Amino acid sequence: MSAAETSTNTETSTNAVPVPRTSVPGLTVTGDNDFFFEAAKEGRLEIQRCADCKTLRHPPAPACPSCRSFSWDTVESTRRCTLHSFTVIHHPKDPAFEYPLAVGLVDLEEGTRLVADIAGIDHDDLAFGMELEVGFSEHAHGEILPQLRRRGEA
Repeated sequence: MSAAETSTNTETSTNAVPVPRTSVPGLTVTGDNDFFFEAAKEGRLEIQRCADCKTLRHPPAPACPSCRSFSWDTVESTRRCTLHSFTVIHHPKDPAFEYPLAVGLVDLEEGTRLVADIAGIDHDDLAFGMELEVGFSEHAHGEILPQLRRRGEA
């Protein structure tokens, strides 16, 4: 492949490492969600909790949906979850993912929900109520994000 062909298929990051072209935007990190992404880099799943009424919330937000408080802290999840719903995506294809791509909505043991891609499970074996666990994987742009797997494989 010529240099001209390579430049049309990849971009170069600031440290000169080729990155596949992707339409997936980079993360938007704010003061309300940076704890989540920092914990993911360390292999932990942190859930935002209202410091006043103790309501858990995900995705992270500035105010509690229950009592409207702006005070919050976090709790570490056990990462154990149950598959609530899922879909298998075939199109449009983006080089940042392998297709077909299964994406699941899970009920975390702590009582809130999370959406993430599903890895290592044949799509025909996916079933509502299936016990899963949240692991972590590198995604587009080198970000570490949650990924759903069979329990014991995370």
